[in-house]
Amino acid sequence: MTQTTPDRPHGRPGGTAVVPVLAFAGIVVAVMQTLLVPVIKDLPRLLDTAPSDATWVLTSTLLSGAVATPIMGRLGDLHGKRRMLVLSLAIMVVGALVSAFTNDLLLMITGRTLQGVAMGAIPLGIGLMRDMLPRERLGSAMALMSSSIGVGGGLALPAAALVAQHSDWHSLYYGAAGLGVTAIALTLAVVPESPVRAKGTFDLPGAIGLSAGLVLFLLPVSKGSDWGWTSGTTLGLLGAAVVVLLLWGLMELRVAAPLVDLRTTARREVLLTNLASIMIGVSFFVVSLVLPQLLQLPPGHGLGQSMVVAGLCVAPLGLTMMFTAPVYARLSARYGPKTTLILGMLIIAAGYGGGLGLMDAVWQTVVTSVILGAGIGLAYSSLPALIIGAVPASETGAANGLNTLMRSIGTSVSSAVIGMVLANTADTVGTAEIPTLHGFRISFLIATAAVAVGLVLALFLPGRRPSEHPRLRASSEEDANLERAEAVLNGRGFRGRVLDAAGAPVARAKVTLIDRHGRQAGATVSAGDGTYALAVPARGPYVLAARATGHGPLASPALHDGGERPIGLDLSLPGETVTA
Repeated sequence: MTQTTPDRPHGRPGGTAVVPVLAFAGIVVAVMQTLLVPVIKDLPRLLDTAPSDATWVLTSTLLSGAVATPIMGRLGDLHGKRRMLVLSLAIMVVGALVSAFTNDLLLMITGRTLQGVAMGAIPLGIGLMRDMLPRERLGSAMALMSSSIGVGGGLALPAAALVAQHSDWHSLYYGAAGLGVTAIALTLAVVPESPVRAKGTFDLPGAIGLSAGLVLFLLPVSKGSDWGWTSGTTLGLLGAAVVVLLLWGLMELRVAAPLVDLRTTARREVLLTNLASIMIGVSFFVVSLVLPQLLQLPPGHGLGQSMVVAGLCVAPLGLTMMFTAPVYARLSARYGPKTTLILGMLIIAAGYGGGLGLMDAVWQTVVTSVILGAGIGLAYSSLPALIIGAVPASETGAANGLNTLMRSIGTSVSSAVIGMVLANTADTVGTAEIPTLHGFRISFLIATAAVAVGLVLALFLPGRRPSEHPRLRASSEEDANLERAEAVLNGRGFRGRVLDAAGAPVARAKVTLIDRHGRQAGATVSAGDGTYALAVPARGPYVLAARATGHGPLASPALHDGGERPIGLDLSLPGETVTA
């Protein structure tokens, strides 16, 4: 039987601190990503190297993050999402310390490569929320976690700029390491391990194939402007990427427990959401590239502001994303995540359209940041809900990891395309190439076009009438089982009461049915007297996982003999604080 027994948590499962702690971990990852933005233009001097070599400090993080995201998600599904979250943060801390103690280019690239592994924290955090939280809290929690990349980036820009302007730039890495250690400690103290496990073993050949394909694709995308888009190196690597990814896909379809379930990924809702995610990634990165440069360039090309002022003007982008999380939860509960995704994209399009004429004063850039932050926040918040509603509980880590990868591909393509546009429209001043307002406006038009493509994709997503889905569901399997709960009391399944350590009934406990393959087969919530009822799809062994606020989680093996009468099974939850 597949592994389903949960680790004993170190904290209080489902407690109010879980969501902010997981969101904080996401913000730490975003800070790591944004860390070097204020000193990008100075990297060749700081590392005593050529500009083309200095860009590897950024490219290495991008590549390792793209590779690590789906792999860490799958490992989390197999071996525990909290365990992999802590591991990814620990690798990030090691990488930050490596970078903090060196000026050597190769060591700096090594440190940044290790830091990129932390990108897996976002899908792992979303998966933990799905496994632990009651449905009424899931929507806003996932929205906050999904938006944490933007929130962390927006908050980190002015802070990193202040440090870089007044202190040794290595201090940025010390700060990132400190934040990583804090996130690890809080996760171990507060976040319990999920009892949900996927079937099978880790698909090592699949991981190697996907890694090779992603590197072969993202490397020429990132370096194409330096190598030349029609050069043999660029075209050769892109061609190799197509071949490797096609062979990888064929192999994954034949593996019993693949790294990425391509059949699930090919579902209409999952596929369209992932494609729309690429477009949102493009639009998010354009504003991150354009506004800081516009603000800092000298008058005639920009607004002539300091590094710190530029960071403060872009900060509302992340802050607005954070504040849209509770708004998203209310809108999604009433209209569904598809509607909020479409609304977010419309707001992004309005922000970029208006931004074309708002490049003449500092306050105008703040307005653009606020509008785009609201739209990107709504769009990003909608993505995990759409993915989670279409995949089994045991695959949430891998599925959200793939979705996060799609966003990363969008930002990579955005970086390459916008970099080429700004270079081709730049003015030569002395020996320097300085971007122009014309180039910035073309960049905004490209972002608007990407959003338009994403909007068309979102319109083809399956719709849900609000009357049928008054609140965000944790999964489609759970919806079906909840509708059948009444019938279970007189049919095939399990029934009983959820009790606390003293034998008192526990109301509103989440009870999940996990089959022999580690997949969620049903879920329900206990009634006021602690009673629950769950139907079973077939005879055989199961695990009943129960959790409730203020109690430790429980995973109880159960065997159904195929009889037509429900089997009685009471579930006794451990006390409020459970030690390892």
